[in-house]
Amino acid sequence: MARNWRKRERWIGVLFIAPNLLGVLLFFIVPAIISFGLMFTDYRFAGPPARFVGADNFARLFRDEVFYQSLTNTLLFLASIPVSIALAFFVALILNRSVYFKSLLRAMFFMPYITSGIAIAFVWMLLFHPSEGPINNFLLAVGVGNPPGWFSTTETSMYAIDLIWIWYMLGYFMIIYLASLQELPNDLLEAATIDGARRWTTIRYIVWPLVSPTTFLLLVTGLIMSIKTFGIIQAITQGGPSNSTTTVAMYVYRTAFSYYEMGYASAISWVLFAIIFAITLIQWYGQKKWVHY
Repeated sequence: MARNWRKRERWIGVLFIAPNLLGVLLFFIVPAIISFGLMFTDYRFAGPPARFVGADNFARLFRDEVFYQSLTNTLLFLASIPVSIALAFFVALILNRSVYFKSLLRAMFFMPYITSGIAIAFVWMLLFHPSEGPINNFLLAVGVGNPPGWFSTTETSMYAIDLIWIWYMLGYFMIIYLASLQELPNDLLEAATIDGARRWTTIRYIVWPLVSPTTFLLLVTGLIMSIKTFGIIQAITQGGPSNSTTTVAMYVYRTAFSYYEMGYASAISWVLFAIIFAITLIQWYGQKKWVHY
């Protein structure tokens, strides 16, 4: 009787996860397998029949200056994640204490993360407008004679995108840190206070090590999300000016759906997968030195 019940439970569990498994199979695994095959061909959408070209797409990729520029832009974009995590940690520390309007402030910090990317892009395009935007007008008012061009110049466009991404991810990281801080054992914090530890000492040697698993989680997920980011950058700059904000994910999209070179786009996407896998692997082995469980 008990054995039959366990079998029924097992099948009920399979039925519950079947929709998700089907979605992963149809929209992730099958396209990945097709893409793996296409990267060895010269397949073009609505073009002549595909021909097997072996590693020609990769040979072309390693000579492609736009790919190297997009890779540099992606690495610069990833640099925003540690900055956003550090800011989110200190904001969470403040909002975890007794402050006025604590719930309202938490909601305000988290609001950008659940706001439409198009709306965010529109607002920041107005804020960073080189001549009429309030940011540059403020800089002129305080004596900056030649404020940055932001999205209009190749020198500052990627840094402007980084600032937006730091602001965008801050609320999400802050909420996760708040949940982690509220689970800290109070006896350790009280013992540190009784022993005369200063606030900064407590944060550095007790709080930070205790939340290091959360930091590791946010670092992994944040970097993966950033590598795949497309919508906000596409809405603001479309990868310009002169490819100065084109990331690898955007280059895959442009190659596939603007130039219709599906074979070459598949090769770029698998290189992107290799980059994500390598970064995750480095973090996984590196966390053994600084993450305390």
